Amino acid sequence: MNSNMKPAVFSDDPEALEELARIDYSEKVTLDLARRGLVKRKIRIYADGIYDMFHTGHARQLMQAKAAFPNVYLIVGVCGDYLTNKNKGKTVMNEDERFEAIRHCRYVDEVVRDAPWVLTDEFLTQHKIDFVAHDDIPYTSSETEDVYTMIKQKGMFLVTQRTEGISTSDLVSRIVRDYDVYVRRNLARGYTAKELNVSFLNEKKFILQNKMDELKDKGHEMIQKWEEKSRDFINNFTQLFGPDGTLNNFWSTSTGRIKRALSPAPSPPSSPQHYQSYSGQSDVSTSSSSSSEKFSKFEADDENHKSSTSSVYRKTNKNKRSMLETSAATNGNGDKHEKNLDEYSDEEEQKLYVNTLTNKRVLGSFEDC
Repeated sequence: MNSNMKPAVFSDDPEALEELARIDYSEKVTLDLARRGLVKRKIRIYADGIYDMFHTGHARQLMQAKAAFPNVYLIVGVCGDYLTNKNKGKTVMNEDERFEAIRHCRYVDEVVRDAPWVLTDEFLTQHKIDFVAHDDIPYTSSETEDVYTMIKQKGMFLVTQRTEGISTSDLVSRIVRDYDVYVRRNLARGYTAKELNVSFLNEKKFILQNKMDELKDKGHEMIQKWEEKSRDFINNFTQLFGPDGTLNNFWSTSTGRIKRALSPAPSPPSSPQHYQSYSGQSDVSTSSSSSSEKFSKFEADDENHKSSTSSVYRKTNKNKRSMLETSAATNGNGDKHEKNLDEYSDEEEQKLYVNTLTNKRVLGSFEDC
């Protein structure tokens, strides 16, 4: 750790005492000498205050004191809780917290704890103080109208400027004004009603208010997300279904392709395709005439076939009767056959008997062949 990056020392620390011993306080320093840079040793400037809730107004006052002259050793006195509560009232930070806050300001070289409310010659000599820095507004107390009257009379008062709009009193006023807000914030962060000195009813009221605020925040968040999604949906819908959208372009392209496929453009008369189309028509007409001739021939053949079949049928019946007669004469069994034929009284049964007998005779003729 860099030695220059450590907090300021307390006035009773050995390092502070060594620095004090090196100072020749017999050499008096005036404002004129200090401004002209004619002082050979460090110029010891003292600033005091309560420094409750250390803020930028405090820091700027200490910066002005540190930068007042070249080679300044800045000592800051912080009043303790007893004198502060007695003369000004209760503080937010206790004395130890206020001491440490000042120690860690980079402009400060030394801190005096439990600083006096009103400065005396003994205190000035003890710490070998050359100048006291403060704004020139009279700082009243119960005993005097301005605690810095004696310092101003000695010509040791160094004026610094206040920072408008920021002070400890102003910060406290902000907290008191927005008390409910800060109580609700601390309850949400886990502090108990007892720690915040809040009654039971107020605690429940603040918790309910916190819940309502959470619901409002979630509602606003949901509406915002819905609006974003709606915009995205509308953009996507327009890109897909709009006049220049993807779907419309795809439909136009597909329709053109379908039309070209169903209605091909005619070929020029001199192209081979045109010649083939007319050649194909000639082949079709030739094939059609050939088919007509074949059909006429088929009808004629069918008529001949029917006539031939009828003639064969007549011949077959004649042959059946002739074979029946021949069979009866040859075998001498005419009586038997006749008797057998007479046994069938029904006409259909007689026809069946004759056909069976005829078939046997025909088969026998084939076997002889």
